[in-house]
Amino acid sequence: MKIAYIGTYPPRECGIGTFTEDLYKSMVNDIREDQDPTDGFIVAMNDHELTYDYPEEVKMTIRQEHQRDYLSAANFINLSGADIAVLEHEFGIFGGKNGVYILPLLHRLEIPLMVTLHTIIKNPSYDQKAVLSEICKMARKVVVMSYKAIEFLTTIYDVDKSKIEYIEHGVPDIQFSQRQSKKEFNLENKKLLLTFGFISPNKGIETVIKALPVVIEKHPDVLYIVLGKTHPNVLRYSGEEYRNYLQLLVKGLQLDKHVFFLNEFVGQKELFRYLSASDIYITPYHNEAQITSGTLSYAVGAGSAVISTPYWHASELLADGRGRLFNFHDSDELSSILMDLLDNPDLLKMIREKAYNYGRQTIWPKTGNKYNNVAKKILAGEPVVTVKKETIIDPLLLPPFSLAHIIRLTDDTGIIQHAKFGIPNLKEGYCLDDNARALIMALMAYRQKKDSVSLELSPLYLSYINYMQNPNGTFRNFLSFNRNFLDKTGSEDSFGRTIWALGYLMCNAPNDAYFQTGRMMFFDALPNFEKLQSIRSIAFTMVGISYYLRSNPSDYPVTEILRNLSYKLISHYEANSSADWKWFESLLAYDNGILPLALLHSAEIISDEKISQTALESMNFLTDVTIRDGYLSIIGNEKWFKKDGKRSMFAQQPVDAMAMVLMYQQAFQLTKDKEYLNKLFASFMWFLGENDLRMSLYDFETKGCCDGIEEYGVNRNQGAESTLAYLISHLTVLQAFEEHEK
Repeated sequence: MKIAYIGTYPPRECGIGTFTEDLYKSMVNDIREDQDPTDGFIVAMNDHELTYDYPEEVKMTIRQEHQRDYLSAANFINLSGADIAVLEHEFGIFGGKNGVYILPLLHRLEIPLMVTLHTIIKNPSYDQKAVLSEICKMARKVVVMSYKAIEFLTTIYDVDKSKIEYIEHGVPDIQFSQRQSKKEFNLENKKLLLTFGFISPNKGIETVIKALPVVIEKHPDVLYIVLGKTHPNVLRYSGEEYRNYLQLLVKGLQLDKHVFFLNEFVGQKELFRYLSASDIYITPYHNEAQITSGTLSYAVGAGSAVISTPYWHASELLADGRGRLFNFHDSDELSSILMDLLDNPDLLKMIREKAYNYGRQTIWPKTGNKYNNVAKKILAGEPVVTVKKETIIDPLLLPPFSLAHIIRLTDDTGIIQHAKFGIPNLKEGYCLDDNARALIMALMAYRQKKDSVSLELSPLYLSYINYMQNPNGTFRNFLSFNRNFLDKTGSEDSFGRTIWALGYLMCNAPNDAYFQTGRMMFFDALPNFEKLQSIRSIAFTMVGISYYLRSNPSDYPVTEILRNLSYKLISHYEANSSADWKWFESLLAYDNGILPLALLHSAEIISDEKISQTALESMNFLTDVTIRDGYLSIIGNEKWFKKDGKRSMFAQQPVDAMAMVLMYQQAFQLTKDKEYLNKLFASFMWFLGENDLRMSLYDFETKGCCDGIEEYGVNRNQGAESTLAYLISHLTVLQAFEEHEK
């Protein structure tokens, strides 16, 4: 039996990684005469672009936020000869919102799946529930480590109980003498209290520290060791703030000689020496929401006398006299229990013996054998019938997402509008349209990828928009490189695109400062909304209003403006459409997909049959004209396409492809018809060579997008408009794929 394990793995310092290593080794080493041997390999998760010097059993790695890696891993596993895959699931180790990137990998597996769930949330968000439920649907067996987990899976996530296997958290088969361990650490004359694991504010270590003064008055030989590094995520975002707080608390309570912080990630043997040396082990977590605790399992397995707050796993594991519980945040109760145990060595010894005897049943050799038995049961059952699903979107065809060219085009004023090949053309300065698009792209990139670079870029684009707004709420458009205004009032189209960006910002603001800035400019501009005459400016503005209303649905005056603008578009449609020309004008010009897109957005906000019917009719007409033989053929801007005339083939623009991608994505959102995803992906592939010239507009060297398809070939200049159109389309494809895979 060959097994593919998916999870984190040492030397990455991660509790799940340690579990994966122990599970792998215990299953592979579970050699019995009457059983076939187990073999396997690891597909390891890397975090935040870090790499590790992995051992030989790691055959492939996945970068957490790189969706293409997950699909490559699925292909690798399917071709590896593995009989079964074992997934170690924890929300935080997989990419995408709530770890959704793992779903495409699992969907593509052609072998049975077994999953170990390390976290099961009692009150999950919609996305958390959707992700975990989908994983459980795909798994042949779901392994949990507590009875509370079974309760949650069956009542909250609707998992069939027959699919669930209860196997307790394994513990290393390591034993040390307490006397010898204390001697090695020079602690023969100390009563040792211990807490270990990654340090973070929810661990409640301050509760123990506050309990110590009373205990030390009676037992001055008490020493409390806090063993472990600060959690990597805490360190990344808050530094050592929590550890510093604890150290100040120790100093303030004059406990310097009784509390010691050992800031290390120790190996298992060293850890079990500390556990053996300890008299009492304490887990003072702040709340009940911990379904599994590896540190607690280790402590019980080592035969420690454990005192804990009553989180879910502790309540089960310490039952029947295997430990003692105290209330959350209750230092006084903890003090009483500590003194009771320290005053009664026989009671302490009895708890240690019960814990040790129980822990002997969970050592990894026995646990690995249980996992092997479950795996063999799966393979001995009904064969898995793999139904090949039609690939609607294939992210493996997408180049890696890169902001390199956008960074090249951006300075401290905003984004330069034009480029000579891949080099910014400073002579032509900046424009409002491109900074509005850039703001949308940056916000999308941060929302989907948590890309820190995009978050740093977005205030540049937002401040440009703010600088260009006139007192009457309109906007200038063009700014020279030396920051001189080049117009007094920009085009209606540039106004509409800006309202789109501000609406998107208010719906997806990364913080309140962004939201308030966007809101101020949006409402300063609002008196101009119903003065617009250009149908594309109306459409751009409608999209921005729709985004605003998604987060402010009770703003009825703005809803009414959206309705009025929708009917302005519909009046143009009714004036120009006929039996064979379902369109808003007597010609198809530029940014055509924006017009149906605006009505599709409006239809999501306003329940109005006429709006949705016009949106779908015009979209279907545009589809018939532009989707040819499975690929997108954009109406050329050279001569456009006049009613009863011939369509122009050349001067095809990337913004038109972007409009089509966005239009189909919104159509899918509204109707849930998966055929729109096929059309969305076909429209995106225009950038990568599925077009009339069969030439890629994406430049794999510069990471920019060429400016269009001309009669002579591809226009190799790579301005902001083109590259932003590509990147917004790229992000939309990934978002649509993620939504479909759910």
